[in-house]
Order: sequence, then structure tokens, then C-alpha cells
Amino acid sequence: MANLLTVGLPVYNSMPYLPEAVESLLAQTCKHFDILAIVDDCQDGSVEYMESIRDPRLRILRQPKSGLTPTLNRMLREVKTPWLVRQDTDDVSYPNRIERLLEYVGNFPDAGVFYSLADYHPKDQCVGQFRCSRGTPEELRKLVQSGYLLTLCHTSVVLNVEKALAVGGYRKEVYVEDADMWWRMALDYDIRFIPETLVGFRHNPNQSTSRFMIPQMVHGLYVQYLLLSRLWSLEAQSAERVEGKLESMISATDMRSKAQLREFNICLSEKKYLEASLAAFRSFFASPSFFTRRLIEEFNLSGSITNGVNPKLYLNRKAEFWP
Repeated sequence: MANLLTVGLPVYNSMPYLPEAVESLLAQTCKHFDILAIVDDCQDGSVEYMESIRDPRLRILRQPKSGLTPTLNRMLREVKTPWLVRQDTDDVSYPNRIERLLEYVGNFPDAGVFYSLADYHPKDQCVGQFRCSRGTPEELRKLVQSGYLLTLCHTSVVLNVEKALAVGGYRKEVYVEDADMWWRMALDYDIRFIPETLVGFRHNPNQSTSRFMIPQMVHGLYVQYLLLSRLWSLEAQSAERVEGKLESMISATDMRSKAQLREFNICLSEKKYLEASLAAFRSFFASPSFFTRRLIEEFNLSGSITNGVNPKLYLNRKAEFWP
């Protein structure tokens, strides 16, 4: 019987974490899945490592430097199974991930997206889990319809390939390509939450979220702006036209607090415990309210977890955002 799932690995200068990511897949309790690695012009030994893997399930495609979003869209086009399992090359899949995903796909074959919880990795050195929205497909859809973005760990997601392509795939003009995909999928298809921890997510200082935090937050607000434009039947302007307005909506103190929380987990993963403690203190003092809110969300005491600001902030400036 043909496999239902393909794990997609976007490979770009992925050493030294790549072997751990691949080995986590080869060690799965269920072997009935494919692996598609798209190598995006690597210069660090990633290609040589991938080509050293002797496993008939692995297919390697090489391409000139294209970037993450075109690579993800190519995965959707090239995959030979109906479901694409996302995994980044600095993250890991826990041993029973594929086994559990196949059970959910079998039980809910009409879903558009599945996603699970994710630990910060390495689990024995980091604290907490990736904050993510939780709820039934109907509850998640209502969150989106209320004007907020869902927060899912991208590396925990499984996409129905046909449905992802039907909503337009990952849009290359949107910097935060995953959050943009989630709201479009939620409005048209069921997004199903798997209340289990199936992946480990690494806070890597080389990630774009670490290096370009402010631009990413601005573009996250732009994704929310696109959602609101759709919900309110208004014509959205380009990102360049509204970037300055969006940046003015970001709290500088919350921004500093968030950056220090990320630094806290990066230091923990590197066993720099003194630096981690200092980062936690700096996060709290930068914005006690932001720090406390994130702590409450960590223990799932705050109800629905979303991304974005209150949609009323956009509505109050309607003439600016939708002239």
C-alpha cells in the first residue's frame, strides 16, 4: 500500500543540527512514510550528509538559492503523497510521531491541517513548550473569524497537500508565511489539534525569528491586516505602504521582554545557566505584564492563545489602513 505521509525537510546550511533531525525520522516506530529533502544551495556539508543516508524512502532535490517560501511551495508540488509533514532541520520528531499522525489522518481524512504540541529542544535543557492555539476546528475557526491569528508550531504541522494548494500555498509576498497559511486554511477547512507533544522545537540563534524579530513582528501584524481585510471585505494595501503604521502598534517594552525570553531559552539550550537567569530577569523587568502573560500561557491557564493585536486598533485607524 502506498504511503500517505511525506516528511518535508527544507535544507539550507543546516549543520550541525541536521543529523539529529534526520536520525529522529529514521528512528520512528512506524516506517510507512517518505522523506523529501529539498537542498537550497548549501555550502556547509549538508548535501554530503544527506547523500550519505542510505534509505529508499529518502528523495533529495537540489536547487539554486531560492529561500524558504519557494522551497515550501516546491514541496507541495513535488510531494507524491496526499499529506505533507513539516519539519525544520534543527528540530526533531519524537519516536511515535508518524504513528500518531497516521491514526489522526485515518480518523479525520477530510481535515486541512493537523498540528501537535512542541517542546523546546533539547527537552532536558530547556523550559516549557511552544505557545500554541488550542481548540476544536470550530473554535479555531471562530478565533480567526474574530480577527486574530492562530499560533501553531510550524514544524509540528501536517498539511493536506490538495487543500493547501487550493488556498494558494505559501504566499511569497508575505514574510510570515506560516501564520498567513493558517488563517486561510482555517476559514475553508478544519484545522485539528493533536493534544500530544510530538516534536521538539529548537530556539536557534541563527533563525530568522531571532535575527529579525522586529521585521517579523511587523509582518505578523501585516498578516493580521490581510485577514481583517478579507473579513471586512476591504482592499488591502501592500506591506510597503503600511509597514510604518504597523510598527507604531508594537510595544517597545513587550518587544524587549519577548527578545529576552527567547534569549533565556537559547542560553538554557547551550547550558549557559547564569546568562539564562539574567535574561529571565531582564525579560520580567522590561515588561512585567508581558512576562506574566506568557507565563500564564505556558501553563495553559489563559484560555485561547492567539497572535495579533486587538482588531479594534485597526478599525480605529481605518482611514489610514484602507484609504
